[in-house]
Amino acid sequence: MPGLLPRTLAAGPAAALTTTALTAALTAALTAGTVPFAAAPARASDAPVCVSARHPVLAKRLGRRIAAALAGRTGTESVAVYDRERGVRCGVLAGRRYDSASVVKTAILAALLREAAAAHRPLTAAEDALATKMITRSDNRAASALWRSVGPARLARFLRKAGMAHTALDPAGHWGLTQITAADQITLLRRLTEHNALLTDDARAYELGLMHRVIASQRWGATAGTPAGITWHVKNGWLPRHGKEWRVHSAGAFTGHGAHYLIAVLTQGAPTMAYGVETIERVARAVHGDLAPGTRAAIPGGLPDGVPETSDGSVPPGA
Repeated sequence: MPGLLPRTLAAGPAAALTTTALTAALTAALTAGTVPFAAAPARASDAPVCVSARHPVLAKRLGRRIAAALAGRTGTESVAVYDRERGVRCGVLAGRRYDSASVVKTAILAALLREAAAAHRPLTAAEDALATKMITRSDNRAASALWRSVGPARLARFLRKAGMAHTALDPAGHWGLTQITAADQITLLRRLTEHNALLTDDARAYELGLMHRVIASQRWGATAGTPAGITWHVKNGWLPRHGKEWRVHSAGAFTGHGAHYLIAVLTQGAPTMAYGVETIERVARAVHGDLAPGTRAAIPGGLPDGVPETSDGSVPPGA
């Protein structure tokens, strides 16, 4: 996918375009397929954070709801949303990089599946067991084993082929410190949810199936407020650096009953893990409420009682 909106089009005190002109420019670029996400910070101006050539009223309303969800929150947040059926794209600082924490595990598995398909072979029993632990339980030993198996060179090649141009591997080799963006997370989710030449349909179904089997204690974030009847697929990450400054992330795909939309929310600077989860879920509920309104929420959200606020272990202590 092409790069994010140039900074000269990002609204702010020194913006070169008026809100009206920015809206027109975004809509025109969206129609032409040249802009994946609006990158304007929702709290910096009244510029739109969502655009759609076919559903401008819906996009405007959703943009307001996302901005309201982020209003007054501590830390930094990036949001990217894509609704394939309606052509709605939303972005708030969608090109900002964050330490990936465990969210990168979806890319590790996708790269493994790509390499296996290229070799015309299924996953081995050992690979299947490791992949299942890595995604459904966020097992770090499994992630490290598959990270070593794929190798940084092949993983970097996968990122290039996937169009994840703003994702960068950690030079020191810590997979949890891979630098990710919300926009690139949507790119990966699109590879997993749409027919494409990079990943086979069987590979996509396999990974999405694991993302739907995430254990209950890790089923928070983008899933919060998912209406009944919509199938969710999610992977989260939660990492405090140096004992503070939580990075809490969630990326999910939602399908069924005519719905096909993707949500990625990355946060940094939350005072606690629960605070970061709440920020993500405020955005998620806004998105679900507009893109898949339902009579009840299948997943209420929030950290389950008794879940400790400890690191996901994706980065060794002191790294």
